[in-house]
Amino acid sequence: MKRSDTLFRVAGKVVLVSCSFAGVSVVTPVASLFAQQRGPVQRVVQGRVMDKSDGLLQGAVVYLKDGHSLAVKSFISNEQGTYRFGQLAQNTDYEIWAERDGKKSQVKTISSFDSKNQIYIDLRIDTGK
Repeated sequence: MKRSDTLFRVAGKVVLVSCSFAGVSVVTPVASLFAQQRGPVQRVVQGRVMDKSDGLLQGAVVYLKDGHSLAVKSFISNEQGTYRFGQLAQNTDYEIWAERDGKKSQVKTISSFDSKNQIYIDLRIDTGK
């Protein structure tokens, strides 16, 4: 007996897949099938850059270093002192730090063993204020 897949559409959305093999029928939500086919889940790292007294720092350069390729991405913190890096591989370690006016925050590590998809890291720079 051959296998056949059927997609059903409800209000323009794919809802279920029905598979038959050797007379056995299985109905599976499409979302779980697509999640398996999409590959690895990507993560987002975001946070704020602040001075030692919790003041938000605009214009700080936030660096994100890929532990595999050693490539470095950068982001300039906005007027609210925030930064964001998206589409990061789940199976890669990263280092992140911020710099402003010659001063640097501590380097923080994002581990590939951390299973979170949304990671929040606040970076502090001792600007003397």
